[in-house]
Amino acid sequence: MTQLPDADTFEIERDEMTDTATEDAVRTIEAADVPTRYARGWHCIGLASNFSDGKPHTIHAFGGKLVVFQGSDGQINVLDAYCRHMGGDLSQGEVKGNTVACPFHDWRWGGDGRCKEIPYARRVPLRARTQAWPTMIHGGLLFVWNDPEGNPPIPEQMIPEIKGANDDGWTDWAWNEIEIDTNCREVIDNVVDMAHFFYIHFSFPNYFRNVFEKHVATQYMKGQAREDIFVPGKPKSSSSVAAYFGPSFMIDDLDYNYGDYSSQITLINCHYPVNENKFVLMYGILVKIGDHLPREQAIEVAKKNEIGVGVGFNQDIAIWKNKTRIDNPLLCEQDGPVYQLRRWYEQFYVDVADIQSEMVNRFEFEIDTERPVEAWKAQVAENVAKGRLVGAPTGGS
Repeated sequence: MTQLPDADTFEIERDEMTDTATEDAVRTIEAADVPTRYARGWHCIGLASNFSDGKPHTIHAFGGKLVVFQGSDGQINVLDAYCRHMGGDLSQGEVKGNTVACPFHDWRWGGDGRCKEIPYARRVPLRARTQAWPTMIHGGLLFVWNDPEGNPPIPEQMIPEIKGANDDGWTDWAWNEIEIDTNCREVIDNVVDMAHFFYIHFSFPNYFRNVFEKHVATQYMKGQAREDIFVPGKPKSSSSVAAYFGPSFMIDDLDYNYGDYSSQITLINCHYPVNENKFVLMYGILVKIGDHLPREQAIEVAKKNEIGVGVGFNQDIAIWKNKTRIDNPLLCEQDGPVYQLRRWYEQFYVDVADIQSEMVNRFEFEIDTERPVEAWKAQVAENVAKGRLVGAPTGGS
């Protein structure tokens, strides 16, 4: 059942028709400093195959520098990159057995964060321990568990099965990444932002609903083709169920309807923070192979969709690089539940003992799309009448 918005959801001036003082007041933008704490939860750092070559790899994440390496036992490990001996960079070292050896003095560190061997020393100091992150490989992707309190992964927050991953009936990953100079809350806000899909991504939502519960935030969206968008072979309609499982990993189950057949796609939208003002955004595509979409064609569709998703994120980036951070957005009735989403998101930035019920209790909200659809249909019709077709060829060689 849809929950009605409360006062702080939409920040609508309830007495705006009669209170001239309210009408005349200048709305100010409020923005606290971005948090320097990094979210608790599983963070994907890329395709596991990219780290499975027996060499140390550098990752800048969680405000520091990490080394990622696969030992001879096949386990992929993540450690702080700086050796606790004299500060050498382990990511510039060498993998030796199940350890990574510092290039400075050959101190050898295991995946558990403990120094296993110092070739020139009789014994290893008892305090020779560095920070290690729990890791897992899931769906061909490498994840690290980050928790400022140092607790192990929460079993209930395990990433669910990724439809199509490691499945011969689907394509392999078409994968890419972008480094973005802003705080990662900006990408989270998209979960509830129906209108931006029309104005920024040139899609046409006609159904939009959100459900937040425990560590999962879900967006249900349906859309129709826009006549003012020139894309050869575009679907007639689409449906999407996109859910964040934790603070940074979204699985989007997409269904594109082409009239006589449909295409099933799994889209991954995930990120990890480099620091409080920069994050790495990654996205991947899997496409189901079928009678209407044989393997080679499905691989081509996956690549085209990966490119298209990249175009979409660059449309977002063009906004993010010029906008300001805002903690008190002024919303209208057809905006989504931004404040509730941010309360849900806050659970990952506080100690487990400080999680409040309003951060994790089930919340549902469905946007009344009657007015947006009416306005957008009129705008599309006007664009078509005036020949303003996005993506249409302009002629020439």
